[in-house]
Amino acid sequence: MIACLVAGDPGYRDSRALLSEIDRAGADIIELVMPFSDPVADGPVMQQAIQRALRAGMNTDALFSLIRDFRKESETPLMILTYANMVMQRGIGSFYREAADAGADGVALADVPLEEADPFCTSARDAGIDPILFVSQTTSDTRLDGIISRAGGFLYLVAALGVTGVRDEIDPATVECIKRVKRVTTLPLVPGFGIGSPDQIQAYKRLGVDGVIVGSAIVREINDRVNQPDLIRSAVGQKVRDLVSALH
Repeated sequence: MIACLVAGDPGYRDSRALLSEIDRAGADIIELVMPFSDPVADGPVMQQAIQRALRAGMNTDALFSLIRDFRKESETPLMILTYANMVMQRGIGSFYREAADAGADGVALADVPLEEADPFCTSARDAGIDPILFVSQTTSDTRLDGIISRAGGFLYLVAALGVTGVRDEIDPATVECIKRVKRVTTLPLVPGFGIGSPDQIQAYKRLGVDGVIVGSAIVREINDRVNQPDLIRSAVGQKVRDLVSALH
């Protein structure tokens, strides 16, 4: 179970407390979304959280500080989801080295195609970071081979085309994609995008995936309580526990 939070949402201290909360709730891996001013892959739920985090002053330095602080108490694997521009502003090599020094284990870039991935993947591996790459139902067999040869950690399956946000059903094309990927690699395959209920998680589990990524369904618990901040931690913790129990 990979639980997703937007770094710095609704503020730095809140985000730090939520990291501990979802860790205690049983998340196997934590995905931190780095807020970006033009988050093209994110739906309305995530965009609300991203805007709150940006208003609160979240930036790359604060992201690394947040990870370092979390590492003082937990060794739970942690990955960063961001965009190429954020990495390139820092310098590709510098970004991955700083991410590793802070304690991150993997980085996924939402907007880097396979043809442009090599500098990022090489710098990630040099720093000891897993380069997490995306596959989807539209990925050709040739591209899949190229992705598998470069990826580390796991393959991030885009389970629903379009932006992030919970969907009601599993696309039949995604089911076929899972079968196709599983035939050609032993890399763990973990779907994200559109997953938010225990029933969905159990359905994916029956398809043989190696986990699930849940973002919008968790972040919605924050969105719904921005005017009741004292209730956010318990609501997020309970949501993650419910999702974890469905997977395990």
